[in-house]
Amino acid sequence: MSAITGIFHANRAPIPVDHIDSLMKSLLQYPSDNINTWKNDNIFLGCHAQWITPESIGELLPYYDYERQLAITADAIIDNRDELFNMLQVNRELRKIIPDSQLILLAYYKWGEEAPKKLLGDFAFMIWDEKEHKLFGARDFSGARTLYYYRNDSRFAFSTTIEPLFTLPYVNKELNEQWLAEFIAIPTMVEAVDMFSTVYKSIQQIPPSHCITVKDGKVSLSRYCTVEVNETLRLNSNAEYEEAFRDVFQKSVKARVRTHGEVGSHLSGGLDSGSVVSFAAPVLKKENKRLHTFSYVPEGSFDDWTPNYYVANESPYIKETVNHVGNISDNYLSFDGKSPLSEVDNFLEIMEMPYKFFENAFWLKGINEHAQKNGVKVMLNGARGNHSISWGSMKLTYDYYTDMFKKLRWISLYNELDAYCTNYNTGKSVVAPFIVKRALRSLVTKKKQQHDYFPAFISPSLAEETNVFEKLKANGFSLNSNLTNLTEYRNNYYKQLFTWNKSGVAETKLSLRNGIWNRDPTNDLNVIRFCLALPNEQYVTGGMERSIIRRSMKGFLPDEVRLNQRKRGIQGADIVHRMKSDWNGFIYELHELSKDSKVNEFINGRIIKEALSNIGTEPKQELLFDANFKLLTRSLIVSRFIKRFR
Repeated sequence: MSAITGIFHANRAPIPVDHIDSLMKSLLQYPSDNINTWKNDNIFLGCHAQWITPESIGELLPYYDYERQLAITADAIIDNRDELFNMLQVNRELRKIIPDSQLILLAYYKWGEEAPKKLLGDFAFMIWDEKEHKLFGARDFSGARTLYYYRNDSRFAFSTTIEPLFTLPYVNKELNEQWLAEFIAIPTMVEAVDMFSTVYKSIQQIPPSHCITVKDGKVSLSRYCTVEVNETLRLNSNAEYEEAFRDVFQKSVKARVRTHGEVGSHLSGGLDSGSVVSFAAPVLKKENKRLHTFSYVPEGSFDDWTPNYYVANESPYIKETVNHVGNISDNYLSFDGKSPLSEVDNFLEIMEMPYKFFENAFWLKGINEHAQKNGVKVMLNGARGNHSISWGSMKLTYDYYTDMFKKLRWISLYNELDAYCTNYNTGKSVVAPFIVKRALRSLVTKKKQQHDYFPAFISPSLAEETNVFEKLKANGFSLNSNLTNLTEYRNNYYKQLFTWNKSGVAETKLSLRNGIWNRDPTNDLNVIRFCLALPNEQYVTGGMERSIIRRSMKGFLPDEVRLNQRKRGIQGADIVHRMKSDWNGFIYELHELSKDSKVNEFINGRIIKEALSNIGTEPKQELLFDANFKLLTRSLIVSRFIKRFR
């Protein structure tokens, strides 16, 4: 893992030494195992290296291949090393020592600009092709690693993070109102739909699934990967589907525990992280390593106020998994005295832009810091599991039953309802009329989809000036997404790049702070393609939502976790409780920003005042579920970011 940077002068002018120094010095805020630069005439490459994999120890980056006349700087972990070695016919004696950066270089030498299509893993890299006198680079399919750049007619500069680019005297720091308009207008966790732009006018980014070519003063970007599956996987039995699932997922997990340090994992009481842990711990046992798990739990003084179908403290379920799987050193972190409000300024500095995950920021940062003290170099998670391995909501289950009824598959429906009623301790007399009514209603008319109301708090003048709502629509983002067709929604989720970027930005910048690489086996390209190819019934059969993972993990996860369909963990239930001591200051700051003319160029002060009136003055814990509270926390974050430029 590395923070990489570089400069290319298309006009062949020499690169001033002080420009190189300023870029490299700006990366000193991150821990490093090695710092190195490479320069040749009008091209400079730099690397602030953090050694994560065994092959990266002692790795020289940037690396120049004299024979092929290629240079590379890379922030990468490649997972399909064996496959690439075979395709490239690399000597077996060299395979254990060749670092991932040189493997990427060999791939480029053989396949040229088609090389990114062959790579699996998390990566961002730039290659200097001396013969072609061009720069070529790419970012992995989901944008797990970031790569920003500045360009003008004669200069091109790039960096893993944004701030180093502002040390160059020709790069201006000016807010991008279009990006901010999208950030404010979008009610979901998506930050913006334009994946080429950033919060700064002068800085652009390479989007996920894209490569970049810089030659003859021109910069071109192209998409090399679209996640799409057009054929449904057909196997002979449920058992074969389960075996195939375990095979592809286990390979994904095994590939992601490759490190010379310790391996950690986020662990909740649910299926996704539990499944990751259940496969990772046995692999590590063979290496005489233990898996370190890290779980966020509420403060000790917190009284659980949530409905009984929520679990605010998932420790009992987590401990079931830990005891069942074995070979785990478990850590339960409450971060007493910490609050998301106290971390806003620090997290804005880390992110270099506004962010929307207010409730989670402080404990994500805290877990990384704690893991660093334990020598963790790779931190696993199951963040993308909801759309891959554990797809299959209750709505999908009901849709499946309704479809069976309409197609007169009544014997199959009868058997499925038997299993459903057993799982949920209910009777057919309750469920069957509901399915019949649902089927008949769908034949007559489509029920209007209901949505949680999230007030638009963007300044009307900014919305008009940027034409933001029309732009969102033009880029395929709907403020009132119709989720009547879940399969279509899921397919679009994997095609639309703006759903990916947020995770990569947060994880890259957090990981650099602590020398820890965050890795998600549920986000593996082969896992995703396998899950997209499964027939829908594999997600609902047996009377279970998320059926394929529940069936496949039999014996790997405890039944208390694997078969739990009645209770749902809720991380962050104690957020308002943590803010109580700062609540008056929180309310006061929001009142002030609602009157701030500079902030109101971006945020609608009237809507802020209405939201403040709606939540009242007392720190009620149920505000966690209130759209007004979410609106206010986002407003505060945007306001503080804007004020940093005054």
